[in-house]
Amino acid sequence: MVRDTDVLLHERRIFEPDEETIQNANVKDWEAEIEKGKDLEKYWAEKAQQFEWFQKWDKVLDDSNKPFYKWFVNGKINLAYNAVDRWIHTEKRNQIAILYVNERGDERKITYYELYREVNKFANALKNLGVKKGDKVSMYLPMCPHLMVSILACNKIGAIHSVVYSGLSVGAFVERMNDARAKILITADGTFRRGKIIDLKKISDEAMLQCPTIETVIVVKHTGNPIKTSELSGKEIFYDRVIEGEPAEFEPEPMDSEDPLFLLYTSGSTGKPKGVLHTTAGYMVGVSTTMKDIFDIQDNDLWWCTADIGWITGHSYLIYAPLLLGTTTLVYEGAPDYPDPGIWWQIVEKYGVTKFYTAPTAIRHLMRYGDKYPNIYNLSSLKILGTVGEPINPEAWIWYHKNVGKEKCPIMDTWWQTETGMHLISPLPVSPLKPGSATRAFPGVEADVVDEEGNPVPLGKGGFLVIKTPWPAMFRTLYKDEERFIEAYWKDIPGVYKAGDMARKDEDGYFWIQGRSDDVLKIAGHRIGTAEVESAFVSHPAVAEAAVIGKDDPIKGQVIKAFLILKEGYHLNTDLIEDLKRHVRHELGPVAVLGEIEEVQSLPKTRSGKIMRRVLRARELGEDVGDTSTLEE
Repeated sequence: MVRDTDVLLHERRIFEPDEETIQNANVKDWEAEIEKGKDLEKYWAEKAQQFEWFQKWDKVLDDSNKPFYKWFVNGKINLAYNAVDRWIHTEKRNQIAILYVNERGDERKITYYELYREVNKFANALKNLGVKKGDKVSMYLPMCPHLMVSILACNKIGAIHSVVYSGLSVGAFVERMNDARAKILITADGTFRRGKIIDLKKISDEAMLQCPTIETVIVVKHTGNPIKTSELSGKEIFYDRVIEGEPAEFEPEPMDSEDPLFLLYTSGSTGKPKGVLHTTAGYMVGVSTTMKDIFDIQDNDLWWCTADIGWITGHSYLIYAPLLLGTTTLVYEGAPDYPDPGIWWQIVEKYGVTKFYTAPTAIRHLMRYGDKYPNIYNLSSLKILGTVGEPINPEAWIWYHKNVGKEKCPIMDTWWQTETGMHLISPLPVSPLKPGSATRAFPGVEADVVDEEGNPVPLGKGGFLVIKTPWPAMFRTLYKDEERFIEAYWKDIPGVYKAGDMARKDEDGYFWIQGRSDDVLKIAGHRIGTAEVESAFVSHPAVAEAAVIGKDDPIKGQVIKAFLILKEGYHLNTDLIEDLKRHVRHELGPVAVLGEIEEVQSLPKTRSGKIMRRVLRARELGEDVGDTSTLEE
């Protein structure tokens, strides 16, 4: 059901949940759940009860040394045990845990029992190679089950995993492994991408010449690509050889709640990557709770998160949360538009995917091909959709809702970060939805929009997005850089987490994310979010994607320069430029002063799909573009 209201960007549509959604929901009363979450420690303690603890915690939250918070103090637990082992003693033993599919149509189904055995064998193998609790293990692997097995095997031992996205260049790869001081590297012969095999072994061979801490390289035969022996062949061993003869049982290491779980480097959308350190128990509780309640996970669900495991979304919501909830997670290796732009929808139909989670950048990309492809396939199995990464433009939201969700699937627009570990602002399926808004803070989380002094700003006015209460999946520090941890997130506005994003709140308390604070435009004394300007452009029928930057202007302070990818059949000419200017002015008012519009074929994005506006800005102004190791192209 849709009703009207006045919100930003002239967005007047509100989508109410239908009765069936409300009846099926894990949380049936949004307001009551938010109220319940105000008793922070009681709320998260209740959520933690679902797991099997070797030793229960003494205290839910220790905030005596802010901002170095501790959760579930003195608790003892093992994540892999809770994600895999505990299910093999239940009816889920023979349920599919991982459904692997690739762009060639190959598939592999792994039950919880099979996963249990494989993880234990590899944990034994790693232990025999000298890996012990606290050691770092790096993975440079494609989207394949071996990556998930490797991560869970590290959990079993208590080793800290550091996944490096398999699309990164040698330089970025070396930088991350040397910073982590990894002991073991797990890589593969290659990965499938757009009909080709990308030789990952060749890249890792080159990297190994610059990584002195690596003692052993384990090579997975994944694609059948011929494997050349490297100059470091004495360090290498094949995965199938290393697990040969290993027992399928392994006693999991009891981990302290605050023991490190993994190290993950940020995507670099705002500069040099940072080593984000997450710990064990709070992370488990946070990711499992948010996925269960935001996506209404039920026993018969088939979950598909399209994110790469090399990023936080893949960690939290492709591997960990689905397995902790005992659901089936689909892992896809391939591009969203190869062999054609209908491949995702073909997979949804073939396997009966019920919950689907992807990025606005992928939706906008697929919108360029119109509604033809999603309408070829039967998508009736879908019940809930989700988005992650950047704010979703209202028009992309509507396209997704209409063509993929067939106007019956609520869209969970989630806001969170590598640093937060879990969703912090998101609707629940029972929430009234506004296209383009991430709605309100998740129960147990308190968020606000403030000025530079930390004072709440008036409704509708832009300000800094802050989180006012600690949350269980929060990162604990930046690896080897506590000073930067405090400086970047906690110092500017004491007592709160400063996310680095700008936002507004409307009269219903809904958050509208405007973009990174570095990207916010300052025009004639007004602050305008890049997300709002880009949404205004994308709402024009000619525009598929947009990125905007501010250029200095002696009168206005800044004017907008827009970089546009146009839909098929459109070309940037004088008439279209004038029409676009009128359209954006109508959407945002006279404050949106457009300087230039340029048509481009692609936009600089991180490999996790975030537009790198600072690269556009630097190129436009002839400045150094800085760290571009994670650029997609």
